[in-house]
Amino acid sequence: MGAAMRRIHVGNALGAFGLGFTVPYLYVYVAQVRDLGATTAGLVLAIFAVAALVVLPFAGRAIVGRGPLPVLLTALVTAAVGSMSLGLATGATTVLLSAAALGAGQAVTQPALATMIVDCSGAETRSRAFATQFFLQNLGLGVGGLIGGHLVDPSRAGSFTLLFSIQAAMFLLLVAVMATVRIPRAAKVTDMPTGSTGSAKESWKQLLGNRAMVQLSVLGFVLFFACYGQFESGLSAYGVEAAGISTSALGTALAANTAVIVVAQFVVLRFVERRRRSRVIAAVGLIWAVAWAVAGVAGLGQVSQTMATAAFVSTYALFGLGEAMLSPTVAPLVADLAPEGMAGQYNSAFALVKQLALAVGPAVGGPMGASWHATYVVVFLLFSLGIVVLAVRLGRVLTGAQDLPGSARSRVVARGGTAVESAVARA
Repeated sequence: MGAAMRRIHVGNALGAFGLGFTVPYLYVYVAQVRDLGATTAGLVLAIFAVAALVVLPFAGRAIVGRGPLPVLLTALVTAAVGSMSLGLATGATTVLLSAAALGAGQAVTQPALATMIVDCSGAETRSRAFATQFFLQNLGLGVGGLIGGHLVDPSRAGSFTLLFSIQAAMFLLLVAVMATVRIPRAAKVTDMPTGSTGSAKESWKQLLGNRAMVQLSVLGFVLFFACYGQFESGLSAYGVEAAGISTSALGTALAANTAVIVVAQFVVLRFVERRRRSRVIAAVGLIWAVAWAVAGVAGLGQVSQTMATAAFVSTYALFGLGEAMLSPTVAPLVADLAPEGMAGQYNSAFALVKQLALAVGPAVGGPMGASWHATYVVVFLLFSLGIVVLAVRLGRVLTGAQDLPGSARSRVVARGGTAVESAVARA
């Protein structure tokens, strides 16, 4: 692992650590501590997704045109300002504007960091690099949330201001760390259609003409909709209403999810690196189908409360296993599908798909999980089986090097639906 990659991973951990301080407590802070009510608190949570949807379509072009590092530093400063403002805000307007700045900054850091990982890794090391990123993000979130929970006091607004100040400081520290990163010279954009102006319209047209990328984006939407979009909305509501899960047990389930990711990540990586990516994603769909079946036992089966709680915790643990398998699989595949110099555009497009799924998932799953328990389980079990089908179909349009990078010595990328050998070696 080179010096640049080590700094990127340290930055990922710092950013996640900062987010862990505030994410679990946003609703309580806005609704109760600042006494702005449940409606404003809901709007704050929604505005994070809205801000991301607004800025991500432009982030890709900025990363391609200016490079990921300047875009990342700008996003981090924006996020730091938003975080500090949110900790000091007392009125609804100020809270919403601060949340918009924080959400926009956070959203852009994702594709920028992903592009930096691509630029600083090769085909043989990319899966491990993204697995390490995911591991450190979950570890940072868990540790940040644990420490933040001991610092916060709902009766003292100042304790929340402290949390947001720490988060802002982490963003600024991340700026200092990332500013020292020396990224290998990025390849110039190639393989643009004849007569193309290189405009945003042309780049999006080229991306949408990449059949494999379109199929991966559809698959990605279903992945995030059926799993991540349910964690803190539909699945938790289902657990409380259908399975009678206590809030402490819900916390245990979330901890089990993180624990499985942290413990299993690099064990799973050894298995994933020797398998076709499409088959790994299909296997995740099967694992998540089992998870939903176990959730059905927790809420719909005639079992004791102890068994229901154990089944519900197991559901989150199984989701964690699937997440650990996806982290070294999906993100590197997005990079391998991108033409040279276009990784930023493709990473931003996929991040946009993720945000759409995370916005729609809770809106659909929340009411279902709270009220239509059997329907909820069946629908999302079917979505998980749909992941299997979509993954198998994706495998049919991927080249051998895209589906199983170790099968070819040279990196092969999909450009407009055709496979060509890359003449540029990645450091």
